Amino acid sequence: MRDAGSRETNVRDAGGDVDPAPEEGSGARPPRADAPSSAPGTPTTSGTGSGSRAGAEAGRLAQRRRGALRRAGLLSTGLLVSLVAVGAGAIAVLKPYISPDDFEGPGSGSVTVRITPGSSAAAIGSTLADAGVVASARSFVKVSEDRAVTGRLRPGHYRMRKGMAAGAALDLLLAPSSRIVKRVTVPEGLRAAEVLARVAQLTGLPLEELKGVDKALVGLPDYAPGIEGFLFPATYEVEPGDTAVDVLAAMVERFRAAARHVGLAAEAARVNLTPLEAVTVASLIQAEGGTDADYPKIARVIYNRLAKDTPLEIDSTVLYAQNRRTLKVTERDTKVASPYNTYRHKGLPPGPIANPGEKALMAALHPAEGDWHWFVTTDPAHRITKFTNKESEFVRYREELNKNLGTS
Repeated sequence: MRDAGSRETNVRDAGGDVDPAPEEGSGARPPRADAPSSAPGTPTTSGTGSGSRAGAEAGRLAQRRRGALRRAGLLSTGLLVSLVAVGAGAIAVLKPYISPDDFEGPGSGSVTVRITPGSSAAAIGSTLADAGVVASARSFVKVSEDRAVTGRLRPGHYRMRKGMAAGAALDLLLAPSSRIVKRVTVPEGLRAAEVLARVAQLTGLPLEELKGVDKALVGLPDYAPGIEGFLFPATYEVEPGDTAVDVLAAMVERFRAAARHVGLAAEAARVNLTPLEAVTVASLIQAEGGTDADYPKIARVIYNRLAKDTPLEIDSTVLYAQNRRTLKVTERDTKVASPYNTYRHKGLPPGPIANPGEKALMAALHPAEGDWHWFVTTDPAHRITKFTNKESEFVRYREELNKNLGTS
């Protein structure tokens, strides 16, 4: 929106002609032009005498005076016309700024407008005016400044009405219910396939489109073999026009922000892990953990077993290999042929098995101190996990779990 500048007009005062002084040496004040004076009792003479010359001179003075008055009158009239024209022009230019146009009432109908990130009140006002929501951009700017709420306006798509008073339009922009957005909450520990299914269900984006996204377009870190482990758990806002690439890219970017926050690369090196290995450990913690307080202890169990070259024997890995979810892991499950089966293969699985949150990432980078080699979530309903360095206690904890599950 452009600002209109003010126009300044300098008006000079215009004076009339000055009457000439009496003719030097005449010996008398010039008589009035309309009735020359005569001394009492002195007859009026005619011809070429001094009286005749004085009368002629008075006539000329009167003519000059009338001409000056006419010129002054014309100049005054011209100045008045100019001032009126300038004033009318200034009013036309400044009217939107002095008293901006505005509609009355709440408006009618429906129109969708998009407020882009970083928009000023003037830019938002222009968008609304172009859409016919408000009568003028300035009316919106004025009311938003008067109410000091510009900083509360958020980008996004809004369902508005045409012909709204600027104040009513501002109220609608501040109302969360008028924003057109679909919110997708991704819980911690979901697998990538589960995340995609959830996004499809809540946004209407086709599942096949989500599955078919080119992974090179979503901004994965160089060390990531795929999206598993990198779709960060959080709540996302999906707006009209957002694509499958947009949604997955937002999740990956959120992971990268969390990785920067925890110092993933540097801290992983400190515990002798690559960034991918650290994310993999975090995914195991997230899949197994009962409470946040358990996470660092689970990390320690993993590192203790890796240090002794002992198979991790983590139940969630064999379930991931079979794309199953259950609390009842059987001996048959532990024999499934898969590189993710940590009963059959030592070391970490080839990649993450879930999408960990920031607390699980922190636990992977900062394990608790302890000599535990086993842990069992003995009471899943109450999220109770017990840790031990004795195999006999581990066996007892497994029996406790089976009893709680009704499988003993």
